[in-house]
Amino acid sequence: MAECPAAEKGGTATAPCQVKENRPMAIPRNIKQYLFHNNVSYTHKTHTVAFTSQEVAAVEHVPGGEFAKTVVLHADGQTILAVLPGDHIVNMDSLKRQIGCEKLTVASEKEFAEKFPSCQPGAMPPLGKLFGLRVYCDSTLAQHPEIEFNGGTHVDTIRITFGSFAKLENPEMISFSEKRIGQRAPHAA
Repeated sequence: MAECPAAEKGGTATAPCQVKENRPMAIPRNIKQYLFHNNVSYTHKTHTVAFTSQEVAAVEHVPGGEFAKTVVLHADGQTILAVLPGDHIVNMDSLKRQIGCEKLTVASEKEFAEKFPSCQPGAMPPLGKLFGLRVYCDSTLAQHPEIEFNGGTHVDTIRITFGSFAKLENPEMISFSEKRIGQRAPHAA
């Protein structure tokens, strides 16, 4: 957990702060500045290296439904972000139908890495406005007062209220995910 002046007073961080052992936060500067300039209160947490949303949720002791994972997709050639609970999968047919596109595919890391230059591949936060991308958020996430998501690295997370996320990103709220039951999601619809 971050040691921040606001956190010491029982609050949360709204400005850059230090992590225990006095090492600087690893959250990329553009992400911290975006949150700061938009007056978003957040909590910064660090954990051991984790790559999947379920791994991050487990090491952070956060229910999978509270962890917001970011899936980068191509909708008729346009890059978009789908944000959904970490223990869910994207129902590609449902999302395709609801956003009205003809072709919807999961983007490969090679295809989207340049859109998130400050982030480690696969650790992008669901901050589409920061990266110039449209955000579709599964309505299931709105059931949680707070959500947590990758902070641009495989060792940092950001926790904010769902209301702050919705105000910051103004995502299109639709229902397009299903609870994961062990299978992999299709990569195209």
